[in-house]
Amino acid sequence: MVAQAAGRVTRWATAALGRVLDRVARTEAEVGQRFPLHADPREDSWTTTRRGSWTGGFWAGQLWLRARLTGEAGHARAAADCAARLAPWAEADTVTRGLILWYGVAAGGRLGVPTPADAGTDEPARAGAERLRLTFDPAAGLLPWGTAFGDPADPVIARVDGVAGTLPLLCWAGETGAVAARRHLRTHLDLCAAPTGSRPAWQREAGRWVPRDQPPRGWSRGEAWLLLALADAAHWLDPGFARHGRELARRWADGVPPAVRDRPDGPPDTSAAAIMVVALAKLGQREAATALLAELVEGHLTGVGGLGDGCHDLTRGVATRHELVWGDYFLLLALAILTGTIPAHAV
Repeated sequence: MVAQAAGRVTRWATAALGRVLDRVARTEAEVGQRFPLHADPREDSWTTTRRGSWTGGFWAGQLWLRARLTGEAGHARAAADCAARLAPWAEADTVTRGLILWYGVAAGGRLGVPTPADAGTDEPARAGAERLRLTFDPAAGLLPWGTAFGDPADPVIARVDGVAGTLPLLCWAGETGAVAARRHLRTHLDLCAAPTGSRPAWQREAGRWVPRDQPPRGWSRGEAWLLLALADAAHWLDPGFARHGRELARRWADGVPPAVRDRPDGPPDTSAAAIMVVALAKLGQREAATALLAELVEGHLTGVGGLGDGCHDLTRGVATRHELVWGDYFLLLALAILTGTIPAHAV
């Protein structure tokens, strides 16, 4: 199927889209008011969190996408209710609130999902974006990683997984946010995309950047996050960022990658590949995006319609061959974009 994917994308992708939407319904019935994190394929049950962690926006995001695709009022209400439960993250000290608020809260308006008047989501998303912008560190040239997940405030930490989501959220929220987003991206691009190998995490000591051990060098999901941020920057900030994105895509986007490129014998990470599909589609590289999407659907879509073979954290041995909520989200988004159901830059 991969070799013929570009010519027949609508037929097989539409079928896959239906299976993924069925999975959303099954997950919804299982998790209730909690947030899914990862599912063990041997047990077909979700590990969940009460507040959503950094991944909560991807569950609300699936519900927003379902509401847009089905047009059902009940689905819109379910998405809005889930988004409302993410509101406290607007004040959490973490740059990953960009992921949470963009994909999980602002997405309803961006997708044009009609919701009741009491379920507005633009205002809390914009307020959260402003609070995030105010954390910008001029000396470091970025928004620090933050302390919400146990990391210190000093030294300042830069992690590449704090760029995607954050960039479009800040740009959408206003001109001052866009200025911070541009510097945030530039700093991470300089730090994390060296020709000698991607380094996803750094800390600032005595005015200079020093690499951190975790996440490890060659972390493929970190590469995917940066590629997605560049694709969004080409839309929100400057078309010139597309050139950087295409250069990195030639280096990184070649089939489903191992979770850590320095460990090619380790497990794959399909969630990284799904993020890359969306980035490639946004960069206008439809043929490459379609081929990678076909590989995911053909080789990794589970019997219940989830994206299997995702790796959450190889170093700690957490959910290394699992269905991951963000993998499911980006698979659903990729299918919606490449079937022409939603515009590539809606979210």
